Order: sequence, then C-alpha cells, then structure tokens
Amino acid sequence: MSIPLATLEDNKKNVYELTCAAIKRAKQIAITGDEELEDKSNKITSISLDQVLCEKTQYKVEN
Repeated sequence: MSIPLATLEDNKKNVYELTCAAIKRAKQIAITGDEELEDKSNKITSISLDQVLCEKTQYKVEN
C-alpha cells in the first residue's frame, strides 16, 4: 500500500488537522496493531493516512 496521493490532492479539509489525526492514528496502530498491518508490505504511516483520508477513522478537533 502506498500513500493515497489522489485522495490527498482532492481533499478539501484542513491539512493541518488531517496531519494531526494521521499522526495520532499512527501512534494508535503502533501500540494496538491493525488488521491491515498484518500484511508485511503495509506501513503504519500509509495505513493511518488512508484511514483518515477515506474516513475509515473518525477524528474530532479539540481546542
């Protein structure tokens, strides 16, 4: 799996918020694991970006 660049380019959301959400999701995946991580070709960063961009994972911005 690679970083979903087409989805990233088409995205209209706040890039800073997406980046923060992807970083937090990557930390969660590193600690707890994920089904997609079992395939050795997948990287944590790619998985977290895909999940945030494709809205498989929800996030909330707190002030």
